[in-house]
Amino acid sequence: MTVRERFFKSLEHEQPDMTPYHITFTKDALDNMVAYTGKKDFLESIGNCMTMVGLDLFGEEPEVSAGIVEDRFGVRWDRRVDKDIGVICNRLITEENFEDYRFPDPDDERLYRDVAQRIDHASDTVVVGGLGFATFERGWSLMGMEELLTCMIDNKALVHQLFDKITDYNLRVIKNAMEFDIDGFRFGDDWGQQKGLIMGPQLWRELIKPYIKKLYGYVKSQGKFVMIHSCGDVKEIFPDIIECGVDIFNPFQPEVMDVFEIKDSYGEQLSFYGGISTQRTLPYGTQEETVADVRLLIDKIGKNGGFIASPAHDIPRDAKPENVMAMLDVLKNQ
Repeated sequence: MTVRERFFKSLEHEQPDMTPYHITFTKDALDNMVAYTGKKDFLESIGNCMTMVGLDLFGEEPEVSAGIVEDRFGVRWDRRVDKDIGVICNRLITEENFEDYRFPDPDDERLYRDVAQRIDHASDTVVVGGLGFATFERGWSLMGMEELLTCMIDNKALVHQLFDKITDYNLRVIKNAMEFDIDGFRFGDDWGQQKGLIMGPQLWRELIKPYIKKLYGYVKSQGKFVMIHSCGDVKEIFPDIIECGVDIFNPFQPEVMDVFEIKDSYGEQLSFYGGISTQRTLPYGTQEETVADVRLLIDKIGKNGGFIASPAHDIPRDAKPENVMAMLDVLKNQ
């Protein structure tokens, strides 16, 4: 089977010839692997099944001072320690100035200038349009986490107004992206923590669900699949995300949920992307333990499809290179 055939057969909950896989790295972890293997093209050589096409310019922002970058929304990120994302160091929206804030232009050609080229080089892989900071995350990046959570309790009207504007912006970006040959769309929006949802299920259903349902519904109406990334323990809203049209859930963290139980409960309705431990196995396990864990996931979670094998998140810098190589050996030689 080709990589694409394997992916879509798994997405249809049928058994492919081997479980598809997709591995991503933090910058430091990738540098470690290039140094360990001596291969500058290490990432290109591992056989990933997807080509991710980002549509938010995250990672391409101008530096406004040493280690500080500013994204297209005006949010400033301190990347002197966290080189991949950073820590927000300004606040753009308050309850007082909300009406004055202007969103960036969703038709800005810079968002789409590299999409066609990325697709041309996608080869046999599945092309996935990516929109990070989709709703809740965009809200707190503009308002501040504490301030947004406070408003979710005592100023819900403002939260609805904010999420309305974020959703209108995102829908325009998605509609523009659909002009290209994209197979599906990935939304990033972390709602979870190590135990439960950050805002709890009731507020999530009241203030977030209506907006993601609109976003996911549009993608589904175009005949494309919906993938979401939400870190943390969000299993209590799995029935809701299924209702909203989600096809693939990521990161599927074994540290916060029983991945085998989740597969048994929702495996006929959801596919799962992740599962390999980044908090235990890759940084602290042995090569033998890594091999055993990956094989178990392929055998159990990958049975009858519905699984894209992957670390539960970007591989962190403390992952042992020998464990990463052991994982890749299992994935490549199924």
